[in-house]
Amino acid sequence: MNIRKNVYRSFSIRTLLLISGFTLYFVLNEPQTAHAMHIMEGFLPLGWAIFWWAVFVPFFASGLRSLRTITKEAPELKIMLGLAAAFTFVLSALKIPSVTGSSSHPTGTGLGAVMFGPLPMSVLGSIVLLFQALLLAHGGLTTLGANAFSMAIAGPIVGYSVYRWLAKTTGKQKLAIFTAAALADLSTYVVTSFQLALAFPAEHGGVMASFVKFGSIFAITQIPLAISEGLLTILIWNWMQAYSPEELSVLQRRMKGVE
Repeated sequence: MNIRKNVYRSFSIRTLLLISGFTLYFVLNEPQTAHAMHIMEGFLPLGWAIFWWAVFVPFFASGLRSLRTITKEAPELKIMLGLAAAFTFVLSALKIPSVTGSSSHPTGTGLGAVMFGPLPMSVLGSIVLLFQALLLAHGGLTTLGANAFSMAIAGPIVGYSVYRWLAKTTGKQKLAIFTAAALADLSTYVVTSFQLALAFPAEHGGVMASFVKFGSIFAITQIPLAISEGLLTILIWNWMQAYSPEELSVLQRRMKGVE
């Protein structure tokens, strides 16, 4: 009888210690917002946050119509759309602290822009940023309009334009893809620097002086990241050519972004 009581008491003590340990762990490791977006949550003045939301929404609406057309005319390309979104999600989740109130990271939007054009990426990139804000606790809901404009709209427009021009003038597709991915990344941070400069002009020199300051700091981290993203995008493109030739063939027939 005493042996059973001792065993029961020992079991109760271990259970109590285990529950106490888990309680202490979850209290000490309570999730906190990471403030890891290009422009972190609450960093922009309210007027600028609303302005960038207003600029972003029409592009997003046009992107939705473009996506509806693609999925209706070529439903077999949905897996390619998923690949472009996943590539953007994974690369843009790799945050590196940069200027106060912001971060640097690859964007991953160049691949999707080359494949589908810039409008679908306005939706895919925005959803990626929203998921990171909510699911990865990166924050940035009030600044989502500004961040989505720089990464999901401006970057893909630059990347797609560069790809079309280089592919047409040089005929070298891999060079065009590398350059498009790198410049889609880099231009995102040029726009981010401009957004920050508009919101926080320098006391001496105004917006331009502030733009030079933000841009020069971003360049230290973003130029190597842009080159790395260009190389990685080429690897993914080679992988698609090796394992998804049928989908790429459909893409070539139906989309203007791939030739």
